[in-house]
Amino acid sequence: MTKRATSHGAAPAADPGLAFLAHDHAACAGAVLARAEDVSSRRGARLTPVRRRTLEILLESHRAMGAYEVLERLVEDGFANQPPVAYRALEFLVDQGLVHRIRRLNAFAACMHPGEAHSPVFFICKDCGAVAEAPAEAVRAAMQAAARPIGFTVERMNIEASGLCPACAEASP
Repeated sequence: MTKRATSHGAAPAADPGLAFLAHDHAACAGAVLARAEDVSSRRGARLTPVRRRTLEILLESHRAMGAYEVLERLVEDGFANQPPVAYRALEFLVDQGLVHRIRRLNAFAACMHPGEAHSPVFFICKDCGAVAEAPAEAVRAAMQAAARPIGFTVERMNIEASGLCPACAEASP
């Protein structure tokens, strides 16, 4: 599946490029899930069982998953085998800022910084499929500066880059 380690050492969930680093993934996923639950609770948004399980599925690895892949996993867990089940859960999680849509892949990835105002950039490994979310405030500031002279207000942006993660680059000839 992937060429990178995900269960050694410890690194905080906020580290840029965590997906490409050896770390205690169970602790990483648990910390993000706890923050997501707290954010939802503070907003009065309900993490129903299907929404929570969808987020847990996305947190199982640092990669993006398509809606039908998420649906397959939900069905395995006893949820209805109907695409709207997955799409509604994913839409809610995106709207709440708990999941990001990775347009290049037509897929979704758990937000590693739920509840934090941030402008991430996504680095997508074309070999192993890992997706790292890293801060990109300088990029956002540059976009806002470019938009200002034409009177445009940037409300949302999604920056994605495709390439090789360190493990895949090292393994590549």
